[in-house]
Order: sequence, then structure tokens, then C-alpha cells
Amino acid sequence: MLKTIYPHASKLIYGCMGLGGGWDTPHYDQSHIKQAEKIINIAIETGITVFDHADIYTHGKAEAVFGEVLKKTPSLRDSVILQSKCAIRFSDNHGPKRYDFSPEWITSSVENSLKRLHTEQLDILLLHRPDPLMEPELLAEALCRLKNAGKIAHLGVSNMHAHQIEFLNKTLDMPIIVNQLEMSLAHRDWLEDGITTGSSLNRQMGYAAGTLEYCWLNHVQLQAWGSLAQGRFSGKVTECIKDEATRALVLQLAEKYSSSPEAIVLGWLIRHPIGIQPVVGTTHPERIRACAEVDKLTLSREDWYALLQSVRGDEVP
Repeated sequence: MLKTIYPHASKLIYGCMGLGGGWDTPHYDQSHIKQAEKIINIAIETGITVFDHADIYTHGKAEAVFGEVLKKTPSLRDSVILQSKCAIRFSDNHGPKRYDFSPEWITSSVENSLKRLHTEQLDILLLHRPDPLMEPELLAEALCRLKNAGKIAHLGVSNMHAHQIEFLNKTLDMPIIVNQLEMSLAHRDWLEDGITTGSSLNRQMGYAAGTLEYCWLNHVQLQAWGSLAQGRFSGKVTECIKDEATRALVLQLAEKYSSSPEAIVLGWLIRHPIGIQPVVGTTHPERIRACAEVDKLTLSREDWYALLQSVRGDEVP
């Protein structure tokens, strides 16, 4: 897992998608840099050391404002683990939205991320989504050149199942150490795949079986994006009766454990023995602190299953 490579890796990851002033503005200003600085400092203060980027986040502005903070305080770089993702290309004059694992695009994406972040190396580069037009040998050569040049230290993927990771590993000369998937109380296919084995429920799911176990056996760190389920169970009011019941249980458990609702939702993921790292992307300081309370929390088996039963709307098979 990630801690074997980076002993100072935190349980939580701060996802930087909300930095840089939004998706609909072309530029960032000093207020956005100050916001990034405040959030980075609060995250570090609460024990978060891993920061997750992507070249597309707010069209590069998220990396840019983070880089301005690193430029101002270079010593921060030694205390944080930086990862960024590439390969998603938005619709432009050349074509529609697409994925691009071509050597030219991967190389230019990494070099541009490094420039924006004001750093010489990404600790982890993640391939953001599978590209059906990938040419494995050419991709492997490009990644090897980036690693040999010191521009990336390690490689990960995002939104890939076990067979895709294994396929990539056949041509790569470096191991894939991270797989970032959507995982939360609301999005549980990764879990339901195992507990519904042999039932009609499993046949209806369509999830790529064995991904969890593959990552576990091959020391691939699972990171969970969307881990707070957009606040559905920790504060956001919805009209879904099933959500309301689970939200009430989350609040009850938060009181029982003297913790925050956010920590209960994240603690449900972290309780799994595979060692899931939730990615949290809130830009509200008090919510970052609330998330960090998960460090002091271990849900009992009974409470873990109570949350699962509540969100499923039924007991396990």
C-alpha cells in the first residue's frame, strides 16, 4: 500500500478539484491563491499529506494556484505527496471529448502539470480513464522516458478494473501502485460484487468482478473519489426517504462516537481492511476539519453493517 512507499502518507487525501476559481472562469486571481493557501495549510494542520490533482481540474487553474503556494513556500513540497491525473481531453476545435494515452499527449500533460505546480516531479501520475485506442508499448515507452527523466516517481490509474490494470502491467516496467475509483456509502458496486456472489443481484450489477481482490493481492492502493457522496448522508437534504433514514443513522452514530457525520461516512470506507484512502474535496475549512476526525474513529462491525443495511434498504443476502 501507499504507506510502504511513503510512510508519511495520510489516511485522507485532499482532492484539489475545487481550487482555482471554478470551471467557468478563464483566469485565477490573488483571492484564489489565498484560498488555496488557506486550504492547504488547514489540510496539513489536520494531518493530510496527500494532495490529488488532475490536469483538467478547473482547466489547469487548480494546479496553478497550488503551484503558486508552493512557489511562495518551497519547503511545503518536502512534506506533501503530490499526484496528478491526465488523459481526459475536453471537446475542442480538434474533436469531441475523448481520452488520450498517446505518448505526445501524456508527455505534454505531465510537463504542463509540473510547470503549473512549480515542482520537478510528480510523486504519482495517474492515468485518468481508460483509452480504448491505447497502444500499450508506445504508452510504456513514454512513461519510461518520464520516469527516467525524473518527472514522475510512481504510476497509478483511475477508474480501471482488474483486467485493465493487469493488461497494462504486461507492458510497463514500473508497477501500478494506485487505483482511484468512485467508492462511498452511495456507490457500492465494488462491495456488492462480493456479497451478492451467486445471486441474481450480482448478475444485474455489471461490475467488473474481482477488482477489489486484485488490488489487495497486488498491493495497489485503492483511493475513493466521491467518498462523501456529495454530502447525501452528512448534511445535504434530499427528498429520498432511504437517504433520510441513513442520514439519521449517521447522525446517531456521530453522537455515539463523539465525532462528525463526515467522519462516520468516511469511517465506513476506512473500516474495510483493504485500507481505502478517501479523497475529500470540500473547500469549507470546518468540513475539512470534520473529515479529519476520522483519524480518531473505528466503527464496530455491527455499526458498519447497520449503515450498509440502511443504505441498501434491506439486509444483506
